[in-house]
Amino acid sequence: MFRFKCSCCDEWHEGMPGYSADAPLYFYSIPAEDRDRRCALDADTCIVDDQYYFARGCLEIPVHGATEPFIWGVWVSLSQSSFATFKASLDLATRAHLGSFFGWLSAELPLYPSTENLKTRLHLRDGIRPSIELEPTDHPLAVEQRNGMSVDRVAEIYAYCAHGQGSA
Repeated sequence: MFRFKCSCCDEWHEGMPGYSADAPLYFYSIPAEDRDRRCALDADTCIVDDQYYFARGCLEIPVHGATEPFIWGVWVSLSQSSFATFKASLDLATRAHLGSFFGWLSAELPLYPSTENLKTRLHLRDGIRPSIELEPTDHPLAVEQRNGMSVDRVAEIYAYCAHGQGSA
């Protein structure tokens, strides 16, 4: 069982934490009073103004010494044609063979330099949410996705997200 000690509350926690956004970052730029009219949001997709298309996926980061990854639930923008393929695949039992899609990250993750609009690949998977792969750059999030993160880094993210500690 994965365990870590929270740097804020000094308690031991079991299980890999993970955090996700309810909607793409762009959704929040739409005034709240206009969202019902301009946005179509569900658990896996978001369309804004019938011209901006978003899909939800899992940005997985290996954790040193752990068997399961840390997961950021994020949204990526897709082209209209990629989104149409993604949307049509949601009810398919097998969809991993449909390929991957270029997208832009529509998330601002805490404790990293700006993550909005990082280049991504959305990879369909059978039976579960797609995985999101970042372009291999020197951005700290991309480096962590390639090289993994320490248990102490998991504890730092947990402290920030669960207790509002630290600085973004």
